[in-house]
Amino acid sequence: MTPELRPFTSHAAAFASGARTPRDFLETCLEALENWEPRIGAFTATDVSGARAAADAATLRWQAGRPLSAIDGMPLGIKDIIDTDNLPTQMGSPLFEGHVPRFTAASAWALREAGGAILGKTVTTEFASTKPRGTRNPWDVARTPGGSSSGSGAAVAAGIVAGALGTQVVGSIIRPSGYTGVYGFKPSVGGINRGGSLDMLSQSTTGPMAASLSDAWCMARAIAERVGGDPGYPGLAGPLTLPEARQPRALALLQTAGWSLLHADAAAALNIALEALMARGVAILTAEACPELAELERLVADAKALSNGINAWEWLWPLGAFAARDEAALSPSARDRLAVARHMTRGDYVALLERRATARAVHGRLAALCDGMISVSATGAAPVGLESTGDPVFAAPGSVLGIPAVSLPILRSEGLPLGLQLLGFQDRDAALFSHAAWIEAAMPAREG
Repeated sequence: MTPELRPFTSHAAAFASGARTPRDFLETCLEALENWEPRIGAFTATDVSGARAAADAATLRWQAGRPLSAIDGMPLGIKDIIDTDNLPTQMGSPLFEGHVPRFTAASAWALREAGGAILGKTVTTEFASTKPRGTRNPWDVARTPGGSSSGSGAAVAAGIVAGALGTQVVGSIIRPSGYTGVYGFKPSVGGINRGGSLDMLSQSTTGPMAASLSDAWCMARAIAERVGGDPGYPGLAGPLTLPEARQPRALALLQTAGWSLLHADAAAALNIALEALMARGVAILTAEACPELAELERLVADAKALSNGINAWEWLWPLGAFAARDEAALSPSARDRLAVARHMTRGDYVALLERRATARAVHGRLAALCDGMISVSATGAAPVGLESTGDPVFAAPGSVLGIPAVSLPILRSEGLPLGLQLLGFQDRDAALFSHAAWIEAAMPAREG
């Protein structure tokens, strides 16, 4: 079997006319669930009857001309660190085995309010961090789908759902989206309300992994329209459907610390994409010719280590509380992270925040020179084996900077998916999607 994306919002006219229904769409997804789930293990729990009921209700609303949103009836997955009151939220940890919260998290609640048909909870690494939980990549079941949003990427890639929620604090939306060949969107920090999710770190964002660019945007806007952003943030803004495509005037090529690790075929694929953009009139800035970009690259060269330091301190709670209950139930990587936090001081943490703030300020100045940055989602194709979720080195700068990022599944490495990563500016998420839509259309047809 070859994975097949199953976009939803492109069927709006058919849903409205009755030529197709959300229930029919869901039944096709359930066939994919039956065929793929035994091979990839994307879900921790499912609610088929609940999804059917939601799809049936959406069918009636579309036919009456009163859909709740562009995603009314869309089959969805929810990452298993995001609370749902009808399904367990187990967070990839034995400490939460069988735990069913009393209330639903803001993002999942908003998707329900928008008519989404939540099919189930998708596998996460332990506490959305390092320890994998066995999900396999539909493109090659010997390979990881990435993490920590492992199940979300795999479920969308296999056509089981049209969209699924992921979260990212270092690389957990962008990297697995690239590995599984789906569209990933990490919003600006604060863009989507994270209430009710074990996703409290200062770089954390909740965002969609979806079967199309339109599906990803419509999911995110449906959430923000109903529950806003994090407290104190304006929340994701813009049209409720995909913003109109618009050509960027210039993009900065962000050559991260992972540049030396980039696979040769991945570098070749990126170069072809850059040449196609330049042929269409998009200027590509490089650090050699742009001092501001050179300074930014210097400041984010250790983005992965900077993120790990900030995250370690911020994990002091709840990891300390978890360890007090049953430290043996934590993975070695979680215990190591807790040990690092216990040896840090508040002053250490403040110094890391100051470094991050400096990088963000320098990045903001690039807005006068370009419409965003361009890179890749990972060093190459998903690595073989399930012991690791891959290197987040190409996704980490966007997380440190707190900016929106999109992974477009239009590159290849080893004949497998690799994302073209586009990064925008804080709270300019809609502009990023306008440029992403134009770039996707401008790309040459890919092989394989």
